[in-house]
Amino acid sequence: MRDAAHLREECGVFGIYAAQRAALAPLVYYGLYALQHRGQESAGIAVNDDGVFRTCRDTGLVSEVFSKGPLDALGEGNIAVGHVRYATTGTDSKRNIQPLLINHRKGRMVLAHNGNLVNSLELRTKLEERGSIFHTTTDSEVIAYIIVQERLRRDSIEEAVSAAMDALEGAYSLVISSPSKLIAARDRHGFRPLCMGRRGDGTVVFASESCALDAVGAAFVRDILPGEVVTVSADGVRSNTSHCGLAPKRLCVFEYIYFARPDSILDGESVCLARQRAGAFLAREHPVEADVVIGVPDSGLDAAIGYANESGVPYAIGFTKNKYIGRSFIAPTQSEREFDVNIKLNPIRSVVEGKRIVLIDDSIVRGTTCRRTIALLRMAGAREIHMRVSAPPFVAPCYYGTDIDSAEHLIANHHSVEEIARIIGVDSLGYLSMEHVVQLTGRDTGFCTACFSGDYPTAVPEAGEKDIFEQKIHG
Repeated sequence: MRDAAHLREECGVFGIYAAQRAALAPLVYYGLYALQHRGQESAGIAVNDDGVFRTCRDTGLVSEVFSKGPLDALGEGNIAVGHVRYATTGTDSKRNIQPLLINHRKGRMVLAHNGNLVNSLELRTKLEERGSIFHTTTDSEVIAYIIVQERLRRDSIEEAVSAAMDALEGAYSLVISSPSKLIAARDRHGFRPLCMGRRGDGTVVFASESCALDAVGAAFVRDILPGEVVTVSADGVRSNTSHCGLAPKRLCVFEYIYFARPDSILDGESVCLARQRAGAFLAREHPVEADVVIGVPDSGLDAAIGYANESGVPYAIGFTKNKYIGRSFIAPTQSEREFDVNIKLNPIRSVVEGKRIVLIDDSIVRGTTCRRTIALLRMAGAREIHMRVSAPPFVAPCYYGTDIDSAEHLIANHHSVEEIARIIGVDSLGYLSMEHVVQLTGRDTGFCTACFSGDYPTAVPEAGEKDIFEQKIHG
């Protein structure tokens, strides 16, 4: 459940390579549909038919952007790339919709990007000084231009991508198509997930999450390594690991807590089990006498099951969720977000009335949404509400693809746990500890936890706003 100005997903990327020409757009459509939770502002598909690229991109959900007509118009090809977007750098303007299509002297290229660079302003400034003209306000176009510059002086697109990685700092999981190749690349820290699958006919698929592989009938092969570049062409699958092991792995821990779908496997670990483990940790850290454990749909449900199993307090479904409305933070204005929340959830009175409730949610940022949710439980007759959060308090902004660019929005920066409990209206409040949040996979996964600690694995930009390339210039 999301507050206004709460954590928002980054994007979802999808790519497919088939040995023979085929209608690939429907497969990309199903893959993007499975990744819809990662971005609900816009969607796009580019189909590559022997170097001829056809694209369909627009604002809206996958089901709104693509109907049978637009999918048929994309025709056949042997490579296709798809993207669903939430804007973390650049607004949701139509000019920023991906995949980006780039024309250059050695051919054409489409690129889909998940993540956020920390040196995009520096790179873009240098590119503009050398004459580059930008058509979007995203850091994704910066990545594309760096790759094109490298391509002009190298023998292959995969060499250009590898060389570009020397200049790129921050988070990027990329899926790229040249006229004859499909390339997947992941930044050296592995901030954002990226995996590879294969269909029975030999078709190779790349996706942000394994759930998208399942959606198109592809078997999971492996995760792309941090720093790895994988190229698929008529010559087969090749891997370049020259950037691997150059930096510590720092997968965003919030992928497990909230971003990813529970049926996904990230870096070898079930998201569902990680969330249940978070709930079990919460039960050990913050036990309380209660009658029932309920979770806030959807990402609080698995943690609630874990809390109930560990504590012995019965688990129950405490809310009915309206399945026909998107996540509340996607609405563009505050009033619309509040309206979304009001119609999104409804407490089940028979479960909560007269009960002492343990309420599990994945996070609190500003507190507005959870305050309204708790008010709904009070109106439904809850006697006590003890909130447990399956993440530590947010105290620092994120620069790697999560839309929190200012510490002033973070309630934990200005209030103690006890004060937050009073503000949101609960009888008690407990957060997951830093000690346990890094143990969600049961092994040393190597997480980025900078939003909880302020300890960043890279240098951070002086100007971190997502609209940095759209601010007015005075002069």
